[in-house]
Amino acid sequence: MADQTHVLFVEDDDVIREATQLALERDGFAVTAMPDGLSGLEAFRANRPDIALLDVMVPGLDGVSLCRRIRDESTVPVIMLSARADSIDVVLGLEAGADDYVTKPFDGAVLVARIRAVLRRFGHAGGGNQAESGADTVTGGVLTFGDLDIDTEGMEVRRAGQPVALTPTEMRLLLEFSSAPGTVLSRDKLLERVWDYGWGGDTRVVDVHVQRLRQKIGQDRIETVRGFGYKLKA
Repeated sequence: MADQTHVLFVEDDDVIREATQLALERDGFAVTAMPDGLSGLEAFRANRPDIALLDVMVPGLDGVSLCRRIRDESTVPVIMLSARADSIDVVLGLEAGADDYVTKPFDGAVLVARIRAVLRRFGHAGGGNQAESGADTVTGGVLTFGDLDIDTEGMEVRRAGQPVALTPTEMRLLLEFSSAPGTVLSRDKLLERVWDYGWGGDTRVVDVHVQRLRQKIGQDRIETVRGFGYKLKA
């Protein structure tokens, strides 16, 4: 059906690939499943899916490299699949531009819930109450913090007049900070508000995304409050 969410799934294990594809299709997703990174990249370019699930260890073009290639061309949400929760691959995947990760082996219902959580936050990138943001100026929905301008209606960011390309997850994170500048936001609170993790989650996801956001808007714009979380400098 035309209104189905299209998932690109790249996994080299035949059993996992086929079982997961069937599970996702039973939940109403349209799935394009590929066994390696190169065919996955071709399928991405041909089909432009709504979300990509990428196993880290796939042949031809590994999942982290595939994520980078996708991120060069699109802001489509990406979830990495990793066999070990403590693996450096998790951080590498997030640094490559992934929005979330799921540890293998995974329960099908958990995977579906994580997919839907990512899609929900991509569907509406809005943050908190911008009217009481505490920005230097607020003009026509544009918040200004020093040389940083955040258009909360057009979902655009400029730094020193130059456009800043943010993924939807990075934009949601910035909007959360800009809605309460000077207020410390804990990692758990950010997981709840940005990643829709009402039950908690891995705070490495927050740390890596903050690092990526700093690289784009200025390293000193977001301050680490050791032991508590992060805050946007007012």
